[in-house]
Formats: sequence, C-alpha cells, structure tokens
Amino acid sequence: MYNTAKKQIWYGELRTSKGNVIVVHDNQLPEASPGRIYLYNTDRNAIIEYVEDIVKGNLYDLDDAALKAAETKFSGAWKAARAEFMSKHQARIDLNNVKETAPVRKAKPEVEPEIESDAVGVDFDDDWSDSFDD
Repeated sequence: MYNTAKKQIWYGELRTSKGNVIVVHDNQLPEASPGRIYLYNTDRNAIIEYVEDIVKGNLYDLDDAALKAAETKFSGAWKAARAEFMSKHQARIDLNNVKETAPVRKAKPEVEPEIESDAVGVDFDDDWSDSFDD
C-alpha cells in the first residue's frame, strides 16, 4: 500500500476505472495544496496534483520486478519532469519566503506654511465697521 515514509521516491501503481498507471511520489517536491498530493503520472509524462483522499486508496506498491522495470523505464522522464516542475515552482517557493513587513519609508521633511508679511497684525473688524455705519 502507498507509504512514502520509508522512501524519498516511491514508485507505485494508481488503479482507476480508466486503467492502471505507474506513478511516482517524491517527498522533496513542494507541498501541494492542503488535502492534495503531487504524483508523476507516467502516461501523461507530467506531475499532477491529485486529491489525496481519492487516490490514496487506489495506490499500490509494485513488486520487486515491476519496481526495477519502472525505475529503468521511467527514471529519465521522471527526472526531466521533476526538473521542469521545480523550475516552474521555484518562483512560488521564493514568494512564500518573502518577509511580511513592508520596507521602511523615509519620512518627508515637514514644511512650515509661509505667512505673508503684510497679513500679520491686520485688524479686519475696522474695515467692516466703516462701511456699515451709515
């Protein structure tokens, strides 16, 4: 049965109603979304994200002869797909490590408002009182 705790790279068989396919699981791939796992599907020559609860019961270990045959047949394609997958996902991994603090902004110096020199000390009450005294 599917158990990746013992091996970093696990070769096995995914049995479905559409047929059986050899799959590869690698513990060093980035974590998939919660409740999902990445498996290399040899028929599709791609690493695909599967719903773990659905596929887990359909994954089976290969016997020794089938395991050696699968490793020989799919090892090169698996490594190439893994390298491509890692290069595409490296940016996502790097973004996950970004610090959550924003860069410190430099404070702009405060400019005091300029006061016009003739406006200082003007008494506006005197101007108004002259026009309404009639």
